[in-house]
Amino acid sequence: MKQAREIVIAPMITEKTSSIQNATNSYTFKVSVNANKIEIAKAIEHIFNVDVLRVNTIRQRGKVKRMGKYTGKRADWKKAIVKLKDGDSIAEFEA
Repeated sequence: MKQAREIVIAPMITEKTSSIQNATNSYTFKVSVNANKIEIAKAIEHIFNVDVLRVNTIRQRGKVKRMGKYTGKRADWKKAIVKLKDGDSIAEFEA
């Protein structure tokens, strides 16, 4: 069993995620590529003491980048949009 902090890597705070947060009570996190929706929901509930209604995940491929004649690739990553029960909120996102 993975630890909750291994699954949830970091919150994503952008203008778009802030507007989603205000409109639908959904929060966005960068999560482990190997984590599934059930593990993500349990980790968020454990870390922030909230009730999760739904988890949507998006897998992003890393971009190919060049440095002179050398090419490399950024790491693949996964984003999770977590919808919380009405009345619940995460204080770390509030400004």
